[in-house]
Amino acid sequence: MALSDPSRMIAGVILLTIATIEFGGWFMTKIVRGDVPMTEFQKSFARAGHGHAGVLVILSLVGLLYVDSTTLDGFFLWVGRLGVPVAAILMSGGFFASSAGKDRTKPNQFIWMLALGAASLAAGVITLGIGLLTA
Repeated sequence: MALSDPSRMIAGVILLTIATIEFGGWFMTKIVRGDVPMTEFQKSFARAGHGHAGVLVILSLVGLLYVDSTTLDGFFLWVGRLGVPVAAILMSGGFFASSAGKDRTKPNQFIWMLALGAASLAAGVITLGIGLLTA
């Protein structure tokens, strides 16, 4: 199985983002130790953001292995190729951004990023799934 050049390049970029997820893991240890003051709400959103980043990055890489096995082209090929990686950015970023601020106990205006990320995830996996079933 060979990846197309666009899928190979995207996979390379995604792999490089794992360093930022590692940094997030180190930061999570500071939160858990109490070195970073946060409300329980902020701690739970930090955990969710970190977890979503890791899982969706792995799912992104898996999706890239499959997308070039479909007959998708044009717009739908790019939705299948980028839907999950974009969701990883939007969803994890949404958790972090919507919980930012001193003593925050509920999400701020950036909560919209989670919904947009969920839509991107759905579009990506549905497109890729249909593309695989109809190839």
